[in-house]
Amino acid sequence: MAVPQLTPSLLHTNKDLPTLIAGPSLGTAALPLWGPAVPYLKEHFQVVAWDLPGHGESKPSTQAFSLGELASGVIAMIDALRADGVIAEGSKLYYAGVSVGGATALQLVVDYPGVFNGISSICSAAKIGTPEGWTERAELVAKAGTPTMVAGSAQRWFAPGFIEKNPVVSTDLLHSLQDADRFAYAHACGALAGFDVREQLASTTDPILAINGAQDQVCPPTDAQFIAEHAPKGTAAVIDSAAHLAPAEAPEETAALLVDFFTSN
Repeated sequence: MAVPQLTPSLLHTNKDLPTLIAGPSLGTAALPLWGPAVPYLKEHFQVVAWDLPGHGESKPSTQAFSLGELASGVIAMIDALRADGVIAEGSKLYYAGVSVGGATALQLVVDYPGVFNGISSICSAAKIGTPEGWTERAELVAKAGTPTMVAGSAQRWFAPGFIEKNPVVSTDLLHSLQDADRFAYAHACGALAGFDVREQLASTTDPILAINGAQDQVCPPTDAQFIAEHAPKGTAAVIDSAAHLAPAEAPEETAALLVDFFTSN
């Protein structure tokens, strides 16, 4: 295993503002997932999104990695952005991630306390699915490719009627899945198979906002409630109209929750 190298996408640049690091969901690239929310975030944050290995702008991983190593990759990316002057020294730093990006949020809270002024896990959980389910999916995608995931993801990702009402947003997201490297996608599945921080939440010290969609079949609102109940500084929120990709499905509501939470921390 090794720490993956992650490529940032500067969705909104303004070094005078606090920086929001925005994390991806499995199968999506940064721009189609977070782009719809940027207009509602840009007055408050510089927005830097990152792509999973083999997704969007990031190079494919060449070997398996864990969620802990993925979190380390995020920290290494932030250090590089600071060295390049993209993130001003001493400025406030926040993190919000979706699905596996939300799992990364919780891993960051466990492994790197105090690095962020506030963290949000979106459409995620302290443990997602089962190790067996993720291992099966990894084997299927490594063998047959990411297009095998498109039909099922279209059902899991979006609330009923969203695809018909928002064809451009949904098509861009599904295209990013189809274009993802199959082996890197399988590596991410392997990372999720080994992810479980339920027992570690009680010892966390960072402010955490868990946002889940009321219509999410993958990570229902009870997962957000679990985080809020077990993390000392945890709180939960539900977006009624969203399923599994809240920043793209309900960008204004998602951004409002993030702005309210982060500007109070």
